[in-house]
Amino acid sequence: MRRKILLLLLPILLFPQVYVLEVKGTIDMGLAYFFERQIPQLNQSGGDAIILDIDTFGGRVDAATMMKNALLNSEIQTIAFVNTKAISAGSLITLACDTIIMRSGATMGATTVVDGQSQKAGEKAQSYMREEMAATAESKGRNPNIAMAMVDESLDIDTLVTAEGDTLYIADIEGANAGKLLTLRTSTALKYGMADYQMDSLDEVLEHFGYSERDVELIEPTWSEVIVRFLTNPIVSSLLMTLGFLGLIFEIQSPGWGIPGSVGLLALFLFFSTSMIANLANMVELIFLLGGIVLLGVEAFIIPGFGLVGIAGIILMIYAMFTMLLPATPTGADINAALWGLTIAIIGGLFGLGMMTKRMLKSKAWQRISLKEIESVDSGYSGSLGLEDFVGKTGKALTFLRPAGTAIFDGKRLDVVTVGDFIEKDTEIFIVRIDGNRIVVDKK
Repeated sequence: MRRKILLLLLPILLFPQVYVLEVKGTIDMGLAYFFERQIPQLNQSGGDAIILDIDTFGGRVDAATMMKNALLNSEIQTIAFVNTKAISAGSLITLACDTIIMRSGATMGATTVVDGQSQKAGEKAQSYMREEMAATAESKGRNPNIAMAMVDESLDIDTLVTAEGDTLYIADIEGANAGKLLTLRTSTALKYGMADYQMDSLDEVLEHFGYSERDVELIEPTWSEVIVRFLTNPIVSSLLMTLGFLGLIFEIQSPGWGIPGSVGLLALFLFFSTSMIANLANMVELIFLLGGIVLLGVEAFIIPGFGLVGIAGIILMIYAMFTMLLPATPTGADINAALWGLTIAIIGGLFGLGMMTKRMLKSKAWQRISLKEIESVDSGYSGSLGLEDFVGKTGKALTFLRPAGTAIFDGKRLDVVTVGDFIEKDTEIFIVRIDGNRIVVDKK
């Protein structure tokens, strides 16, 4: 029995694995979700090391924090290979690794928090990021002062100690002078102990650590994680919201329910479902969104026209989508970015509605179903029912008026419409006015 177990474990003992995870493009919640799932699994599988192939300008702070926590909790060695750049949130992830390797010409830093307009966020956000960077660097034996200087250009740090133990003034670091945000190139990062080695390829990294003969496995997201990451990208999620608003606005303009509303709901469903999967949304927001959809359904199928119920539904949906754009502990910068994202989606929806309407009116299909001639009074046409003398007459509703229905006046059955209110069957009503071929009524 022991021999069988040893035979099963022999491939693992002889050929422990090295795992490679890519951190490229925008750091978003989809990537954070991937890290949170994969790194504990890789630790359970065993192996020599996890190597991060990093090339990013950064992204969401909350996503980077989740990835940093997953790396700090890793029981097997973590190696960051900065393959060109680890900027902004990328530098936090890099500092969370046991070993940092930068290729020649690579850069790391510029980690100040910005809002949706790429402006520096408030002190609350900067304070949080300063301490995140400092604590992460300190946990791996790196200089926390340099890490903080990557976040805040106003820091006044007098001296620091290099990797060789020399004491230097902060002004000796290129880019670290007062009023300048710190970004380290490879040679400077090595000099001040913020990086450990310079290597120019993953093969060189593997050879240096003796992993050339190991089974190197590139860990890639599943197809579902790729879709989630794509749909939770800030640009794509804004487009989904725009399509959602556009579809609902079109649906409001027409009675009943049709293709525009269905497309709008599908876009909002994709936006919300992927946000749920990536932990961007919770059950409270789901309830708000479903409540808004239900109210819109009531407005479309039960209450004709568009009124308070439909408006309330849209408000609930907007609120749900706004909260989904916020992290669990939002800063002023996060709220700003969420407001801008939502505003862009609404404006985009209205602009798209205007463009589509303008294009539709000029289309051949519209020309075929619309009347080109004007039936004017001067030409002898009249839209009147000839019932002008009935204004003020009292009658009875023969059906429920929602707001349209049938009523009887002086023995005549007439199709009528209310001023907007629902009127019960058999209610006494009177004619308010005659608008062409519309008979407008109200309760007596």
